[in-house]
Amino acid sequence: MKNKILQKNREAGFVLLFAVTLASLLLAIALGVANIALKEVKFGTNARDANEAFFAADTGIEKVLFNDRSDNNSYVAVSGQTFTWDNIVVSGLGGTGKSCAIVKITKDDRRIAPVTAMITTIVSKGYNTGSGLSGSCSPTDNSVERQIVSNY
Repeated sequence: MKNKILQKNREAGFVLLFAVTLASLLLAIALGVANIALKEVKFGTNARDANEAFFAADTGIEKVLFNDRSDNNSYVAVSGQTFTWDNIVVSGLGGTGKSCAIVKITKDDRRIAPVTAMITTIVSKGYNTGSGLSGSCSPTDNSVERQIVSNY
């Protein structure tokens, strides 16, 4: 009788050990899958934020180029001098309307040899967040920034 009780206890111990081992294995697999899924979500979010910032910077450049090349030229430099227009804000961009761009345009008309034409430099910094209701662009510490420079 005593041997039967010991054998049942050993079998119960083995079943308990097997159940704990199986549960640990399933938990490890579930944690691995959850970790991969979390990394994919972060990667997708980073790619979206980078696209929003890049296209905001591109839109900022396009706006300044349009104003500079149109008949009502907003940025006119005096011959022989350099002029800079800072903080031209383009807001309300992107899919959610939270993207914005801060653009700087510099016109150098000093025409120092060998350059015989005016040099225009446009620097546009686009942000995925930071666009306020008042048309401002105040990026936060968590904003993604992309910069585009155009010379002509």
